[in-house]
Amino acid sequence: MSVVISGGGPAGMMLGLLLARAGIEVTVLEKHDDFLRDFRGDTVHASTVRLMDELGLGRKLAALPQSRLGNMELPAPDGGQVRLTDFESLPAPYNYIAMIPQWDLLNLLAQEALREPTFTLRMNTAATGPIREGGKVVGVRYRTRDGEEGEIRADLTVAADGRNSVLRRDAGLVPQEFPVPFDTWWLRLPRHVEEQTQEPRLVPAFRAGEFALSLTRNDYFQIAYFTAKGSDARLRDEGIERFRARIAGLMPQYADRVDRLPSMDDVHLLDVRLNRLQRWYADALLFIGDAAHAMSPAGGVGINLAIQDAVAAATLLAEPLRRGRLTTADLAKVQRRRWRPTVIMQRVQLMLHDGLFAPVLTGSRVGPPASVVLAARHVPWSRQLPSRLIAWGPRPEHAPAFARR
Repeated sequence: MSVVISGGGPAGMMLGLLLARAGIEVTVLEKHDDFLRDFRGDTVHASTVRLMDELGLGRKLAALPQSRLGNMELPAPDGGQVRLTDFESLPAPYNYIAMIPQWDLLNLLAQEALREPTFTLRMNTAATGPIREGGKVVGVRYRTRDGEEGEIRADLTVAADGRNSVLRRDAGLVPQEFPVPFDTWWLRLPRHVEEQTQEPRLVPAFRAGEFALSLTRNDYFQIAYFTAKGSDARLRDEGIERFRARIAGLMPQYADRVDRLPSMDDVHLLDVRLNRLQRWYADALLFIGDAAHAMSPAGGVGINLAIQDAVAAATLLAEPLRRGRLTTADLAKVQRRRWRPTVIMQRVQLMLHDGLFAPVLTGSRVGPPASVVLAARHVPWSRQLPSRLIAWGPRPEHAPAFARR
């Protein structure tokens, strides 16, 4: 049997690699000509690092350009800092969060998948809709960047084409949306030479109505700026000088370099969504990753959940595909396995939205809740719980035996 996957992101590329290692004929369609795009999910958590080790790719992953983030610290009312996470307490060697450019990770997965004789990657090729016969999906129609149109027939079609999934829209499926009080603007600021030896950190900054988070990358600081949802047009109308002043006011340590942000074209909006489909499958059609459940950037869990979906799908579907007996009941097993981890993480994100993001954005509080600061300072296990939840998630998946090297 054969599989076609729409979308060459983390979920699609991982599923393609795993199914190819199972000997399944698999084709991945990616609409761009490369994976090089800024400000996609770059946080690679312990669950993904362990998975890459199990696939025999640990050394290659470690050789990619990356930084290892330290623990997150929050400002305390007394002017000091309090540690919110404690990743070092997790069992080594999976006791850190790696910041790896997503294009490097995707290139690695593509290179390894292309070693398999049953794998095909078609760049510059976008799925435009499913092919249906007798109510069953039997493949996809596609269009290349130069306008060529065609069809790829397959026994299973997987929609891994993100939160704006074309296949999901064509199927008439509408995810349940949860309220999100903010959007995120991503930008980068340079690191000075004398800062290159500093330990990579997550640095939050709060002010009534807005806050920001700085992530240390190899040669720059990646800044996430948060303010009320729907503010993009207003911020852009204010212009780059006003935006530079906002960043300098929130993070005075970067006031000496905000002029290196040329224009508002260099500030990239993420329209934050939090949603999930009630049903992730139809007859011979499966949704995974953001196509099934869009995640908030809170905790940086999105890429890792998407990869876990791919591992579960490969583990549960490889044998039915090899036997030529794939059923809708097999697809339902994938959703059952990944439903609870998705719901748990989305509920945690909603708690963060309500308890941290919303009060700051409405100006009712500046900074984290006092109870969180108190617990983080005096109750050690309260730091270990979020660390484990972020690093591993509720149900981390192991590589199936057929894919291990």
